Amino acid sequence: MSQMTAVEITAPGAPDVLQVTTRPRPRAGHGQVVIALAYAGVNRPDALQRAGLYNPPAGASDLPGLEGAGHIAEVGAGVTEWVVGDEVCALLPGGGYAEFVATSARHCLPVPRGLSLKQAACLPETYFTVYSNVFQRGALQAGEKFLVHGGSSGIGTTAIQLAHLFGARVFATAGSEAKCQACKDLGAERAINYRHEVFEDVLKAYGGMNLILDMVGGPYIQRNLKALADDGRLVQIAFLQGPKVELDLVQMMTRRLTLTGSTLRPQSNLAKAKIAETLHNEVWPHLVAGRIAPVLDSTFPLAEASKAHTHMEASQHIGKIVLEI
Repeated sequence: MSQMTAVEITAPGAPDVLQVTTRPRPRAGHGQVVIALAYAGVNRPDALQRAGLYNPPAGASDLPGLEGAGHIAEVGAGVTEWVVGDEVCALLPGGGYAEFVATSARHCLPVPRGLSLKQAACLPETYFTVYSNVFQRGALQAGEKFLVHGGSSGIGTTAIQLAHLFGARVFATAGSEAKCQACKDLGAERAINYRHEVFEDVLKAYGGMNLILDMVGGPYIQRNLKALADDGRLVQIAFLQGPKVELDLVQMMTRRLTLTGSTLRPQSNLAKAKIAETLHNEVWPHLVAGRIAPVLDSTFPLAEASKAHTHMEASQHIGKIVLEI
């Protein structure tokens, strides 16, 4: 069996546990394709997996990497929508830190016309996550007020652009004036520097938020409830400051608030395929038209994945970090 270069997690720990290795090239199973990757996105779940805090689902590759872009190298039985040589970007079950990766054919999307493979590698993880949580689970409507925490992150920059595109009033938090300005440049009406302002107090002047997308958790959860308008919704997608808090749920009852959330990776192949289909129909035309675009912070060679993780965990980046394979 032919071999490929990959980056593996040698043991749970800091970024330096990411090491170059050689692995057998994956083969396409029924309904799958193998992609020869040109670029792979770097995401927070990769760092959590590296630290031993986020195990891959059963049957998934133990290699990190949840999104990438490249060319179809092999088509499995039952696949009719792709042929060898097609340019695609894809949501991956794992295995993106490698020259080749296998994934469901229905989790692939065409590279939007006008975008490079590097740009396309920034799309799947954030666009699947944002669209499914903000518009499907969170039911954001035009004219509503929407807050995204971490507005300068890959998730944040995507959420700001999509919410603004579809007619919402967008607010964001970020940790520096440069990051706040980046949020405003992307369409945020107000960007709140959380190091100097109390976001829930600022948002009271706007009548509270109809929807909040949060990945911070911890003490932010109670603060988010205070920042919501009556009948508001809080969608939780991660817990950078911890998942366990003490909540006063009386205000949820009296103000009719909704607290929900989801994670993408454990969802079924069918659920992810449905998100992909919706993105292709509802969002991809806007990428082709240039109304929205991924925000790219930096690129690292695959062999320097540890440096990419160090850069991400320093939280100085704006937008996405990618690996060049």
